[in-house]
Amino acid sequence: MLRCPEGADPTIASSFQQPGTSQVAAGYAVYGPTTLLVLTVGDGVVCFTLDREYGSFVLTHENMRIPAETKEFAINMSNARFWDAPIKGYIDDLLEGSSGPRGKDFNMRWVAAMVADVHRIMTRGGVFLYPIDSRNRDKGGKLRLMYEANPMAFVVEQAGGAATTGSERIMDIVPTGLHQRVSVVLGSKSEVETVERYYREDTGQ
Repeated sequence: MLRCPEGADPTIASSFQQPGTSQVAAGYAVYGPTTLLVLTVGDGVVCFTLDREYGSFVLTHENMRIPAETKEFAINMSNARFWDAPIKGYIDDLLEGSSGPRGKDFNMRWVAAMVADVHRIMTRGGVFLYPIDSRNRDKGGKLRLMYEANPMAFVVEQAGGAATTGSERIMDIVPTGLHQRVSVVLGSKSEVETVERYYREDTGQ
C-alpha cells in the first residue's frame, strides 16, 4: 500500500511508481484449515487468525521474527538449467550439504505459491529464490516488483529478514512501470547476504 503523493492524479500510473521504501502497509492472507492475515504497517509484523465462530480476526502472533540463519531453501529446481552462474553455484554448494563448503545439510521446500513459501519462512526461517534466468531476462525476471516483490520484501524486512535482487535491495528500486519484474531473493538475513556474496564474487566485486 502506497500513499498518493499530495497533488498527484490518482488516475495516472506514474503517481504510484514509488520505491518499496514508500510503502505504508503490506500483508498477505493464508487460506486453509486456518485463515491467517499477516500484516505490517512499518512497526513490526503481526498475525491475525480468523475466528470462524464469531466471524472476526483475532491477534494471535505479535512481533513475528524470521530466524537469522536457516537450513532450508525454496527454489524451483526444474529451472536449474536456465540459472545464472551465481545462483547455480549457490544451490550446488547447498546440495553438497555437510561435506561441502557450507558445512551443513540443507532441506529444500517448494510449494510453488509465493505466499505459502514466504509464510513458512516467516514462521521457521529459510530463503526463497525466484532469480532472473535466461528465459525471463528480457522481462527483468518473473515476479512483479510493485505488487509481489515489494509487499513481501516489506513484510520480510519488518520481521528481521532481508530481500534483494541479488545485487540490490528490492525496496530501493524505483519502478519504471506498474508491471515491472525483478529477480527475488528473500528470507533469513544471513542467507540472503550469502546469496549476495555469490553475486559479488561472480562480478569480481
